[in-house]
Amino acid sequence: MSITPKKSLGQHFLTDGNIVRKIAGAVHRVPHGRVVEIGPGTGAVTRELIQQHPDLEVIEIDPRAIEVLKREFPTLKIHHQDVLETQWEGFGSESNASISVVGNLPYYITSPILFSVLDRRELFHEAIFMMQKEVADRLIAPPGSKTYGILSVQTQLLCRPEYLFTVSRHVFNPKPNVESAVVKLNFDQPPLDCELNALKTVVRTAFNQRRKTLSNALKPILKKQIPDDEHREKIIRDFDLSRRAEVLAPAEFVGLTRALFS
Repeated sequence: MSITPKKSLGQHFLTDGNIVRKIAGAVHRVPHGRVVEIGPGTGAVTRELIQQHPDLEVIEIDPRAIEVLKREFPTLKIHHQDVLETQWEGFGSESNASISVVGNLPYYITSPILFSVLDRRELFHEAIFMMQKEVADRLIAPPGSKTYGILSVQTQLLCRPEYLFTVSRHVFNPKPNVESAVVKLNFDQPPLDCELNALKTVVRTAFNQRRKTLSNALKPILKKQIPDDEHREKIIRDFDLSRRAEVLAPAEFVGLTRALFS
């Protein structure tokens, strides 16, 4: 049984078996870990995943797709909910990064899904996501490139993003207007050496005015956090804030955040 893809849900169903097998083959769960698929739709990737991981669980918001999944996979555990409202604690353990999550992400909510996973990174072993190629390029962008920005810095500090392969727009129904890519997020980075919300504030403020030097872009934070003029000037010199945000490596943002919020 097939269903008509809903534009309002950003549905683009994958139709190429080779791509399906490559996505499923990228999953390397840890012992006693769990595999969770986001937005399985009518089950193209699910069909391959469940052969390798019989205890697979899926998160799906479309009741029409759920009916299709129930018919074909009667033992499949289906969570009928919005992925952005998912409590990931119910899938993993605080003491063991055990979740392998897979998904063909709707383009319009790719960033919120990424941030929801990154914010609970201690629960995850890996994430294999298909997304718009433009977003995938931003995840892995190096300092100094045009695509390097907020998403690049936060992703590269909180996980190790790995670009797996490009996916043609012609292997979907309906065809999207852009190319896609599959990216693997490996959650094997050391703990962040600063407070996450403080880091987000610094990175967001720096890139929101990316044409300005950091000393100007970060002026509100500098004045608020470092009221002493001499100390503030020292930080400006030590971190060479005459530069722009786009040339700072992710680790430099951590050092800057520690200096500003210590």
